[in-house]
Amino acid sequence: MYESVSVVIPVFNSEGTTRPLVQSLESVLAPLVREFEVLLVNDGSRDQSWEIICQLAQERTFVRGINLMRNYGQHNALLAGIRAAKHDIVVTMDDDLQHPPDEIPRLLEKLAQGYSVVYGTPRRRGHSFWRNLASQVTKVALQSAMGAETARSSSAFRAFRTGLRAAFAAYRGPFVSIDVLLTWGTTSFATVPVRHDARRVGVSNYTFRKLVIHALNVMTGFSALPLQLASLVGFGLTLFGLLVLAYVVGVYLIQGGSVPGFPFLASIIAIFSGAQLFALGMIGEYLARMHFRMMERPTYVVRGETDSVQD
Repeated sequence: MYESVSVVIPVFNSEGTTRPLVQSLESVLAPLVREFEVLLVNDGSRDQSWEIICQLAQERTFVRGINLMRNYGQHNALLAGIRAAKHDIVVTMDDDLQHPPDEIPRLLEKLAQGYSVVYGTPRRRGHSFWRNLASQVTKVALQSAMGAETARSSSAFRAFRTGLRAAFAAYRGPFVSIDVLLTWGTTSFATVPVRHDARRVGVSNYTFRKLVIHALNVMTGFSALPLQLASLVGFGLTLFGLLVLAYVVGVYLIQGGSVPGFPFLASIIAIFSGAQLFALGMIGEYLARMHFRMMERPTYVVRGETDSVQD
């Protein structure tokens, strides 16, 4: 028997998968751990997901529901559930049955070896080319923010010790990355290859555009990499400009004339203008993040819970 476990699941428009997911979790966790709970965080669903969560909470004592005021995003909903978790270990997973509950014992077994965070990495991904490309871009961004090679193998299917949340207990802000926040409390990461099932109902809510936006939020919200890239681009183009100047002066001294060609001059101006706009854009992204944090926008707002006053 393992320690007590809290399973946190953000729910968004998943009325068709929530009940079978809870049933599957019950059959896996009941013989595996002493105590467990399933925290279903309704992230502004537009279907009957919250009603189903309330029914499940009435039918099963281990189910708890948290209803957010609107859709805040997967990581914000996860943070709400993680902060409400009662047990020693937190397991996070998606609501679409692509993360098999019967793989949770493998995560817990690896965690018991002394690691603080264990990711369940899919053996084979069934997404489209663009979805996989966007996922890789996001993981490169995560690696720059986390500073850990494990970031390349990160996934939403993870297990970690609940005590890590003390490292980001005071975090406030609209942009959240659970993976980055976990690095604030530990450097002990591990991965386990797991099965990744096909989606049974509906389509993924994570589009190529959303994944790219998430990658941008991670890089500008938790890393200085974009500013460093802008500095490197500016430095490189400055060297290029100096080489062009040396070439022009050399031709003038050797041949006694200037370098002809308006297109050449125009292209040099365009390169430098583009570099300046790129750097200004990166600085603007950081200023926007600072602006939003100074506004003190909440990370999430809870409308109600199933074990309190329900709406």
